[in-house]
Amino acid sequence: MSAQKIRYGLIGTGMMGYEHIQNLKLMPGAEIYAITDPAPQSITLAQAFLGEKLKDTVIVYPDAKALLEDGDIDAVVISSPNFTHAAILEDVIRSGKHVLCEKPLATTLEDVQAVRAAARAHRGVFWVGMEYRYMPPVAQFIGDVAAGKIGRLQMLAIREHRFPFLTKVGDWNRFSQNTGGTMVEKCCHFFDLMRLIVKAKPVRVYCSGAMDVNHLDERYDGRVPDIIDNSYTIVEFDNGVRAMLDLCMFAEGSKNQEEIVAVGDTGKLEVFIPDGDLVFSPRSPKDPVTTHVAVDATALSAGTHHGASYYQHRAFLDAVLNGGPAAVTAEDGTWAVLMGLAAEMSAKEKRAVALRELGQ
Repeated sequence: MSAQKIRYGLIGTGMMGYEHIQNLKLMPGAEIYAITDPAPQSITLAQAFLGEKLKDTVIVYPDAKALLEDGDIDAVVISSPNFTHAAILEDVIRSGKHVLCEKPLATTLEDVQAVRAAARAHRGVFWVGMEYRYMPPVAQFIGDVAAGKIGRLQMLAIREHRFPFLTKVGDWNRFSQNTGGTMVEKCCHFFDLMRLIVKAKPVRVYCSGAMDVNHLDERYDGRVPDIIDNSYTIVEFDNGVRAMLDLCMFAEGSKNQEEIVAVGDTGKLEVFIPDGDLVFSPRSPKDPVTTHVAVDATALSAGTHHGASYYQHRAFLDAVLNGGPAAVTAEDGTWAVLMGLAAEMSAKEKRAVALRELGQ
């Protein structure tokens, strides 16, 4: 490990890779040391984001295996396509390097279980990139619910009304076999939030969803996209709490992209992104109280996740420098994928799916 800074290798420099570059440049204890991506255009754009001072000094490796063989690299960030994560993580775990792996941890039941098992023996910090936890208004919301502000939590509702999936290199994100399906690719964030807030084990998932609006006229070598663009999902937990996810990916005109509501036996708490407002409504006859949670302007400008990438990187770097532990573990990442897989199965088979069907 470098005596001065933690040396990072970036595996995947596509859309999320650029965001990682922007945020790592803001970390005094981080040095972007090497990058790799099979797409030349992604490397070129990454070098533009690195800027004149860095682009000629950062090593470009031909592939992830070559990057991981570099003994001078302390930590890696994986932001390659979803379906590549499991194989790359196998090599990362073998290397012992600290790792921040973008969500989802894997795309199939077999792969996520294999990663989960292997990660238990990993020597370094193993962190799963769940940025939504780190949006400052959401973090405040999570803390308030945990502190009992609404009493005993009974119901949790998450709404994301947003734009369609963006175009990515090779259009890999148009097909469930590459992404794990929308309920894994996109919604693992929300399933992670559910577990974090409810603090219980999910036991049953029911999802009603389909591809009704987006990508209907798209064809890729004759193939038709098969990714859900809207859904309602209900998750039942073993402590009696119910959670719901309302997803719409053709609602880019929405005032707020994310809205989260927790209702307990003494009150209700809401948070809105990007407005950044928390609204507390007690059951007693009092007016709701609105609190605004500001986000550092520098953190906001370094990404598209309401400052979350900055705060997540700061937490990951602190764990690396101080010997851990990871705040978002392989176990957390596994459960988020399992809930997403159950939701995909439920939507296809039009029935409730018990997590025990996935071996839980």
